[in-house]
Amino acid sequence: MNSSILNTEIQNFINNNLHSNISEIVLKGTAFDAVTTKELIEQIEAKVKCEKKIPTWFNTLHIYYPNKLNIEQTSSETTAAYKASLMGGKTILDLTGGFGVDCYYFSKRFDSVTHCEIDKNLSEIVAYNYKQLQISNIKIVNDDGLEYLKTDETFDWIYIDPSRRHDSKGKVFFLNDCLPNIPMHLNLLFKQSKNIMIKTSPLLDLSIGIGELQHVKTIHVVAVNNEVKELLWILERGFQDEVSIKTVNLKQEQDDYFEFQLKNEKSVESTYGKPLTYLYEPNAAILKAGAFNTISDQLTVFKLHKHSHLYTSELLIPFPGRCFRVENIIPYNKKELKQLAITKANITIRNFPETVEQIRKKLNIKDGGEVYLFFTTDVENNKIVIICNKL
Repeated sequence: MNSSILNTEIQNFINNNLHSNISEIVLKGTAFDAVTTKELIEQIEAKVKCEKKIPTWFNTLHIYYPNKLNIEQTSSETTAAYKASLMGGKTILDLTGGFGVDCYYFSKRFDSVTHCEIDKNLSEIVAYNYKQLQISNIKIVNDDGLEYLKTDETFDWIYIDPSRRHDSKGKVFFLNDCLPNIPMHLNLLFKQSKNIMIKTSPLLDLSIGIGELQHVKTIHVVAVNNEVKELLWILERGFQDEVSIKTVNLKQEQDDYFEFQLKNEKSVESTYGKPLTYLYEPNAAILKAGAFNTISDQLTVFKLHKHSHLYTSELLIPFPGRCFRVENIIPYNKKELKQLAITKANITIRNFPETVEQIRKKLNIKDGGEVYLFFTTDVENNKIVIICNKL
């Protein structure tokens, strides 16, 4: 941590160049003896990434930023606030502290927070930034979190955000491929706390995660503006009952929630039917959670086809996803579509053999406008187009 970066003149330069061309700054080089060009660029790039992701840091004076990779890997304030709302108590240990956004929100729910970070430089940065943020109940520990756990201190909660170490394996994601290897150290974790929260990438398959872990009580599938950002695994020592799945889509307006038990998804059946007055598209969190039958059963809506994941009803209901009013339904036929003279529309495919790009090219339909077209397969295996207006 180069404290010269915090000098007023250098801070002014950083703030004045947040939207400048980085290549031009590289060519000109640094005008400050105490700070390299690389350090200046790191501060600028990292701060820019914070503007929307962690605005509290962005809007606080004299914050010191690590490299932009640390910012990319950190939780957003939106998801950090959500996960903090799921916990509470006197003490919590963040085993993999990172840039400390999660701990900042934990500090509002716990009397004492311990932030473990093995990277010395990052640990120093976090300690300094908490002073600027006027947070005083977070203890900073520059150590491996698992080693720190062996001191026999117990906690009401332990939080872990493991990092992947086998990117070459592609989309196959196992917890025992991560650092720390949580399945290997579960006994130690449960010895020091009854409650554990694990954050993972949405790449982790729910059934694989349940198989690798023990005492999984709840899995939260967290989306922000319909993009799944993380899975939160709540483990409770000794828990043996059915796993609950809670989905949330965090939005600027009202958030969408849907909850179900994994066993019910396997035991209930969807009710199928042709498109009625209203069409529903589940949000991304529900699709990730695989609540395809439960949502039909709980909300009493018809599903269009086993593999289409679109739902319908005659009366409008509150639905966790996008809602549309159906204006017309036609067979997928180029001639009939041409007769509608639609030149601009929002196109979605569900269980359909062609891509959006292929459809746009074939029908010469541009993106956007007020019309929504769903190309899908109905309960009788017919290819259809549902023409809608969004509610």
